[in-house]
Amino acid sequence: MTKQQLAAKIDHTILKPNATFAEIRETILYAREIGAASVCLNPAYVAMAANLLKGSSTLVCTVIGFPLGANSTFTKAKEAQNAYRYGARELDMVINLSALKSKDYDYVQNDIAAVVSATPAPVKVILENCYLTKNEIAIACTLAEKAGAAFVKTSTGFGTGNATVADVKLMRKSVSATMQIKASGGIGSLKEAQAMLAAGATRLGMSRTAAVLAELDAAKPATVKKAAKPAAKKGAATKKAATKAPVKKAATAKSAAAKKAAIKKDS
Repeated sequence: MTKQQLAAKIDHTILKPNATFAEIRETILYAREIGAASVCLNPAYVAMAANLLKGSSTLVCTVIGFPLGANSTFTKAKEAQNAYRYGARELDMVINLSALKSKDYDYVQNDIAAVVSATPAPVKVILENCYLTKNEIAIACTLAEKAGAAFVKTSTGFGTGNATVADVKLMRKSVSATMQIKASGGIGSLKEAQAMLAAGATRLGMSRTAAVLAELDAAKPATVKKAAKPAAKKGAATKKAATKAPVKKAATAKSAAAKKAAIKKDS
């Protein structure tokens, strides 16, 4: 996989609460530079990102109901609409964990569906797997797909655990082939990124993107140049040709002389 191919699978992320405007701007510009799938940031900075990414293939992604998922459905839908208005083109929403834990599956599905229908932007549903059983992860995946979401996502990065290969594999098995998987939280090395993709993730949420891409560059084998064949010496070739030529000429002369002598004898 090339650097460009890997970058195209990454949502380059800055969600820490104490990020400065300069850090956010730098993150946006780096995402553009490498051709990341998106830059994922908090809703307050969507307009900034949309402006800096004009003319770029990198999308603006923001979070909805982040990081607890405990906002009302109405608030989540309005937050999604506002973010889309200012330029967000992908939305990562947090599931209502309390409703899922309480087995109020209609609430969970309707909550997701409200955000999905609020804008044309694809929705990634953050499950926050660290708080869920394997069965709850599978159920949440099914509900997200039924609600029309485009992705299911492992975690916010603010919970008690991060993305795991086992969870990504379970999520992949729990949805159809058209549903995408985003692994996010704690991915800090090329080995981890590759493991998530191999497990079935189609998108990676990462803040340590530069370090991972640097590892990929370092892993490329050095190109070995083939040694050029030494050119034939012009003088030697000429000399060889010159040596052969007189032999042929001498042979021709000898033949002519013999023929002439034979004619003379006959006469």
